[in-house]
Amino acid sequence: MTMSYLTLGLLIAAGAALVVQNLLMVQISGGASSALVALLTNSVVGFVLLLTLLIGKSGLAGIQEALGGIRYWHVLPGILGSFFVFASITGYQRLGAATTASILIASQLLVGLLVDAASAGRLNIHELLTPLAGIVLLISGAVLIASRTF
Repeated sequence: MTMSYLTLGLLIAAGAALVVQNLLMVQISGGASSALVALLTNSVVGFVLLLTLLIGKSGLAGIQEALGGIRYWHVLPGILGSFFVFASITGYQRLGAATTASILIASQLLVGLLVDAASAGRLNIHELLTPLAGIVLLISGAVLIASRTF
């Protein structure tokens, strides 16, 4: 039970951190020629931080393990993550924080439910009714929030 609350707290903190990160990256982008400058800065800082943590935990063997285990498709999460951050910055700049967050969250929930349903190996409509109702409400909320922008 405690781990559930810790995980919940971690997710809430991450959601709040994402809003702050995007607001800061909009500021960085405002003083640069492109949002790509903010994205690159974000990526470099993340890389250096993670590399430092890996070396601190595993030494040079950690780097060897990371490089030795790379497969061609391992680049996809980085590409998708960079796309997400780029789209977030663009959304914050053009639509505002609430509209961007509501659209991102609604789309993540919809795709997440589809992935969970597909990985369950069976579709039981009765088990999906509550999550589907939640998605409808969340998408409705996103539409209401976004309607002030469009």
